[in-house]
Amino acid sequence: MLKKVAFCLTLFIIAFSCSSEDDQSEEVNSIDPTESLISKNTTQSNESVTISFNREEMLAFWADSIIVPSYKKLTADLDILKEQIIELNENATQEKLSVIREKWLLAYKTWQHVEMFNVGKAEEIYLLSHMNVYPVNEDRITTNINLGEYDLENPNNYATQGFPALDFMLYGIGVNDDEILEKYQVVDSNHYKYLIDLIDKMISKSTIVYEDWQTFRDEFVASSENTATSSINKLSNDFIYYFEKGLRANKFGIPAGVFSVNKLPNKVEGYYSRSFSKVLALESLDAVKNFFVGNAFENESLIGKSFQAYLSHLNTDANNVGLGDDILSKLALAVEKVNELSDSFVTQINNDNTAMLITYDSIQAVVVLLKVDMLQTLNINVDYADADGD
Repeated sequence: MLKKVAFCLTLFIIAFSCSSEDDQSEEVNSIDPTESLISKNTTQSNESVTISFNREEMLAFWADSIIVPSYKKLTADLDILKEQIIELNENATQEKLSVIREKWLLAYKTWQHVEMFNVGKAEEIYLLSHMNVYPVNEDRITTNINLGEYDLENPNNYATQGFPALDFMLYGIGVNDDEILEKYQVVDSNHYKYLIDLIDKMISKSTIVYEDWQTFRDEFVASSENTATSSINKLSNDFIYYFEKGLRANKFGIPAGVFSVNKLPNKVEGYYSRSFSKVLALESLDAVKNFFVGNAFENESLIGKSFQAYLSHLNTDANNVGLGDDILSKLALAVEKVNELSDSFVTQINNDNTAMLITYDSIQAVVVLLKVDMLQTLNINVDYADADGD
């Protein structure tokens, strides 16, 4: 009798143990993978802590309040610019040229808020290559204009189109405005035809991306897992790649001679206008800050989930000073340095390149925090290679 009772008791204990393990397994598997992140930061207290953060909500805010509205504004700005260019063919006056230049700058500033989002259709159709490759290839542009035939889809023509090419066509095809206007005063001249083809290509490419986001948006938001191809990982890398290459290197490092023996002032953004390299750089830094903080495009009072919120939620800084705050502090110092520069980076480089190099260094300090500290904290791997180090 005692043996029978003992046997039954043993079966009961085994059954209870198996049931408890099944319940625990079910509970773990029920955790939504889009709602959690295990911190890999070296701070011991965070190594095994699962911290919930709604990544889908962050992706939705990025798409609905920042990315799509910025693309919408870009396409609208380009449409307005084309309207003004069309009128140039009928009335090539100084006043009309000034209006076109104004609309060009407005659209170029909007582009600074778009360039970092090289995902989805933008990456597929090489939007950046059609919009902002500089310096331009002057000789090839001249050949294109003289021949009147060219293929702007050809990679050899990437440096003959986009905002930099418009800069050349509006400021660089003559020694003064009178010479520039002469090129457009002949109705349907090759110069005018090229100008129209440039803006048409820019409108076409940006519209394709904007319209694709209407359907791509749901796929983008749903891809919230932590994998190499997920939305957060890809956009995080694109954001940092833009800051490191498109902003730090292209706008400052390359023209200042950081990567060459000599300084190269002809490689600044907005080279021909001579007045807007600083304006464009500050606009891009503002775009970076707003995206990092989570300020909605053209509505900074609307704030959503962002990198800053994510880092604050993890709170892994050993000195109890948030990494997000440190990034914003370094970013503010970089903005201060840019504000100290001449409006024309060509003038700045020629007269006092040391200030340009100091500004580069201040931006590089942000690169390290983003590319090393932030990605490590978010457990995201860098998906691109570079040769200049961190």
